[in-house]
Amino acid sequence: MNIIDKLQWRYATKSFDATKLISENKLNTIYQAFNLTATSYGLQPLKLVVISNKALQEELVAASMNQQQVAQASHVLVFCIETAVDKAYIENYFERVKSIRNTPDSVLAGFRDFLINDFEGKTEDAIALWATKQAYLTMGNLMTVCAVEGVDACPMEGFEPSKYDAILDLKTKGLQSVLVMPIGYRAEDDMFAGFKKVRKPLEESVIVL
Repeated sequence: MNIIDKLQWRYATKSFDATKLISENKLNTIYQAFNLTATSYGLQPLKLVVISNKALQEELVAASMNQQQVAQASHVLVFCIETAVDKAYIENYFERVKSIRNTPDSVLAGFRDFLINDFEGKTEDAIALWATKQAYLTMGNLMTVCAVEGVDACPMEGFEPSKYDAILDLKTKGLQSVLVMPIGYRAEDDMFAGFKKVRKPLEESVIVL
């Protein structure tokens, strides 16, 4: 199938087959795609928490509006933002640039100092909103990657972040949950799998100037 066929195939899976697990090879592809997704300034203010512990998945159902996909899925992906995107975080990014690209500090200094000053002038809420936008970009990319790999996914905003943060002990890791995506393989009796997609006609959603 080509990419459009894959995107036609995918849907927000409502019921997973709990007996089917994603292979390590496909999981590694998903992890690498997460790490390779573009983010603003390349700062990657995100981490992906991956859950395959069934008892833990069951515990998270109550904090997920009782959506059973969380318990049924092969794995649950929790998209988290870093809670401390500060001077040290930005300096660490530029040290990584220097290490990987051998870029002289004299070339990086201007942009590095700009970013440090810019982020020091932002409120915590503004930085969290910026980071959350990067999480949405990343989830969108992983939804496509999952479709290409033949893996079903269910993107979710319907969960209680504070409860996820407590259950997964995210605060001690400097993280805050913002999005959840169970992944796995659709159940044979998931009636949503056969529904036709409801989308605007292409001429109503794309404007070519």
